[in-house]
Amino acid sequence: MKKWIDRLAQGKSLDDNILSDLLTCNDADILSYLHQQARETSLTIFGNSVYIRGLIEVSNCCRNDCYYCGIRKSNTLVERYRLTKEDILDCCATGYNLGFRTFVLQGGEDRALSISVLTDIVTSIRNQYPDCAITLSLGEMSRHDYQTLYDAGANRYLLRHETYDEKHYSLLHPYEMSFSHRINSLKALREIGFQTGTGIMVGSPGQTVEHLIQDIRFIESFKPQMVGIGPFIPHSQTPFASEQPGSIEQTLTLISIFRLMLPHALIPSTTALASLSKDGRERGILAGANVVMPNLSPTNIRKNYSLYNNKASLGAESAEGLKLLKDQLQRIDYTISYSRGDFH
Repeated sequence: MKKWIDRLAQGKSLDDNILSDLLTCNDADILSYLHQQARETSLTIFGNSVYIRGLIEVSNCCRNDCYYCGIRKSNTLVERYRLTKEDILDCCATGYNLGFRTFVLQGGEDRALSISVLTDIVTSIRNQYPDCAITLSLGEMSRHDYQTLYDAGANRYLLRHETYDEKHYSLLHPYEMSFSHRINSLKALREIGFQTGTGIMVGSPGQTVEHLIQDIRFIESFKPQMVGIGPFIPHSQTPFASEQPGSIEQTLTLISIFRLMLPHALIPSTTALASLSKDGRERGILAGANVVMPNLSPTNIRKNYSLYNNKASLGAESAEGLKLLKDQLQRIDYTISYSRGDFH
């Protein structure tokens, strides 16, 4: 198996059966070797620096009803909120003073955040912080709206495809959501000029190893600049409330595969990893991840942006916890980079 990992590290593709063996491998020695190769690749390109992004959760209102998501429109128990432009700019000011040079605006597909409202917000951030990168993660829009936001000064867009299998996609989403529209949205973002990110939940209901191989093949061919890989975690107010969380080990395996497959990609060690395991963030970095996203959102609303149960948003997951984050990274011989960290 190690020779196949070496082949991946050399930029060569692996057959489906080899990928299947890797994704189901429980051999600690093999997995350690995989993570080591991925870590060395990341160290060669990025050094021991981990980029920080300031996460601002702008709204938990959403028109969609995705079966896995805690802020789905059918969840009547969630306390809804929407940050104003002034709220968002306050978050940016706090983040900028702490050293953040990338802001990530994430939210549900909120009809009240119209393209004119969003364009005004993006333009204001761009004018006030010309040296910062602006990343958006606001779901599916028209190509025209994506272009408008790009022209206003947004640099990056995160849109997970979730699964590249159309039947599996329909198992996770209501009928009015379209797999082809999601993929076409990603292609439009790339064509417009956004640094584009996609990714999946690992262990989502109904997911098979074959599905994961399809995801690997899509990401291998699409070559996104950012890859978001996190374990599925159920939320109590969704149809998947009784499902088991995804595997941390399989998530780490996929992080390492994507690091070797796309050496220059920006790969976060996600909040979901940190939510499932106390040392999840560090394990993600040691498997090849090179980005963390501390939360800049107002502390009083963080509990309401509940995509899944027991989401970490305090301590080292928060902007206020930067010293704690520094200490945790230092223990594994890594350091924070305050650079905006564009795709190489």
